[in-house]
Amino acid sequence: MSTIIHIIGGGLAGSEAAWQAAEMGVSVVIHEMRPVRKTDAHLTDSLAELVCSNSFRSDDAENNAVGMLHAGMRTLCSIIMASADLHKVPAGSALAVDRDAFSAEVTARLEAHPLISIEREEIISGFPTDWENIIIASGPLTSDALSNVILEMTGEDKLAFFDAIAPIIYKDSINFDIAWLQSRYDKGDTADYINCPMDKAQYDQFIHDMNAAEKQDFKEWETNTPYFDGCMPIEVMAERGHETPRFGPMKPVGLTNPNSDIKPYAVVQLRQDNKLGTLYNIVGFQTKMKYGEQKRIFTQIPGLEEAEFARFGGLHRNTFINSPRLLDDQLRLKSDPRIRFAGQITGVEGYVESSAMGLMAGRFAGAEVIGTTFTTPPITTAFGALIHHITGGAHADSFQPMNINFGLLPDLQEKYHEVEIDGKMRRKKLKKADRKVAKAQRGAKALKEWLDEMA
Repeated sequence: MSTIIHIIGGGLAGSEAAWQAAEMGVSVVIHEMRPVRKTDAHLTDSLAELVCSNSFRSDDAENNAVGMLHAGMRTLCSIIMASADLHKVPAGSALAVDRDAFSAEVTARLEAHPLISIEREEIISGFPTDWENIIIASGPLTSDALSNVILEMTGEDKLAFFDAIAPIIYKDSINFDIAWLQSRYDKGDTADYINCPMDKAQYDQFIHDMNAAEKQDFKEWETNTPYFDGCMPIEVMAERGHETPRFGPMKPVGLTNPNSDIKPYAVVQLRQDNKLGTLYNIVGFQTKMKYGEQKRIFTQIPGLEEAEFARFGGLHRNTFINSPRLLDDQLRLKSDPRIRFAGQITGVEGYVESSAMGLMAGRFAGAEVIGTTFTTPPITTAFGALIHHITGGAHADSFQPMNINFGLLPDLQEKYHEVEIDGKMRRKKLKKADRKVAKAQRGAKALKEWLDEMA
């Protein structure tokens, strides 16, 4: 068997897979098409570049399934989590990063590793027969040529859906006589979000203008490609219902405007995008509006009248396979076990989930090469729950990308827990919040026991 693992794609999943396998003592080649072939969303040639949000979402390991996945990845020495922790920026209870410093860190570490080499080339045809260990981690921006290779090897008839990115604004162009700093419900150690309030008339006009705005044109092959709900353009959300954004990214709850006694009808939030704190992205405002329309409409937001844009939002294509039908629980292609898939192309959604699947694929492949055992983690762990969902837990005929969530973990056997009331221990029914904590604690215990077994 070949002792080299070939990884297609140098995004989050590919970078993580390469690091994990190399740290196990296996030689790795990363095949990354940038800058030989650019994409519509990437701005640099760095590995692990973040093209959408700069947030890895909640870092709460006991109350949030994403935080639970963070903790597991740190335990398994993730290069993505280590780099994120090193370059984090204020974001309340979330983990957000300076995107340029983060990707530069990952790139430097991979380039310096003695067992990792990086080939800048596009894979445009089938894989050589002497490539016996392959991980496809080409991500949401898989090229047309590689998509065709994947379609041919899997028998799929489509792989694509649309994803969108939010605009970024210079902080010093925001009017703080109107906007204010506060985290929702004052979570976190600092006031990490900039909040822009709207009254009902302003909100109604804003929704009307977005619905009427000129949008980016679709190419012929894009016309029947669906959106993923987790990264839906704000104007598509508004088309689904006038009040929909107000119950989503523009919800006014948990915020108090110090500049006015009038309770806002809706609130637009901005989150720090770089460590210097000079750039802020508009939270949940992924968009396919044309640039001129973005400037015209988004500067109607109170506090953003003079906003200067470091980057406008945009639309790009996402790609995923039907993993429940195609992959086994070691992320191998059933029809060709030398090939594994990792990252967003497996049908997970989000930076953390993509990286986690890269971590697992790298460990699975590395163990196979060196002849050791690395079993699939228990379903009670965040890793295991995600793998179980995409490789069989979800229905193949209705499979759509999925974020990690507590609903993917098995229900608790215990319906009650012991608590002290008036000096006596009594049985009390587990509340929803208690069940989340209990699932997280069960998962942490299962992960430790599983790792002890692997060791």
